[in-house]
Amino acid sequence: MLLEIEGVWAGYGSGGDILRGVDLTLAERDFVCLIGPNGAGKSTLLRVLSGVLHPRRGAIRFDGAEVGGLRPDELFRRGIAHVPQGRSTFPQMTVRENLLMGAYSIRNRTLAHERLKAAGELFPIVVEQANRRAGLLSGGEQKQVEMARAIVTAPRLLLLDEPTLGLEPRASRTVMAKMRELNEQGVTILLVEQNARTGLGTARTGCVMELGVIKLRGEGQQLLHDPQVKRLYLGESAAV
Repeated sequence: MLLEIEGVWAGYGSGGDILRGVDLTLAERDFVCLIGPNGAGKSTLLRVLSGVLHPRRGAIRFDGAEVGGLRPDELFRRGIAHVPQGRSTFPQMTVRENLLMGAYSIRNRTLAHERLKAAGELFPIVVEQANRRAGLLSGGEQKQVEMARAIVTAPRLLLLDEPTLGLEPRASRTVMAKMRELNEQGVTILLVEQNARTGLGTARTGCVMELGVIKLRGEGQQLLHDPQVKRLYLGESAAV
């Protein structure tokens, strides 16, 4: 397994636990979507996996090595990239400058150039708008820039926290299509998505998270037709 999470508990400061014994595994090339109500712990789990928040208990293994409690920069060097919720572009910098920030840690200039070229092929917007300030782009375009910057680092695991939040439907579909392309190219993805229908319809595997634990796991399409998931997260009658 690429990622193994066993009995992880975590919270913020002196407050109570948000994660209460999370168990989850991801194999290479998996595409897993986490859905659940607000406060379930979805974003908290991504923060723990990227090192922003340290686990209080439990084990996290990445490629067989224990990584729970490592700093974000240490996890980044191991191949874990996190695209957080909201906007994380540098708005006053150009799109190309934003991408160069992703290539900053690559010492081999030839390799950096190859990675930047590959990002441009997958996300043409970063080539078309290379000299435009990132803050002037639409929300969907900025999200593509953020994803392109992340893949310049060639991550083995990409953590995405509600990438379609606030996007109009067409931009949302574009972002989701790019995720599928990334996964098809070999990137393992753990996605948190508030739009359950969109997330489960895109990912190969879905997980329902409630009160800090994974309650249900199955194929994305399978969960789309699960009566309980329909009733609680898709707004449909269980009899449909």
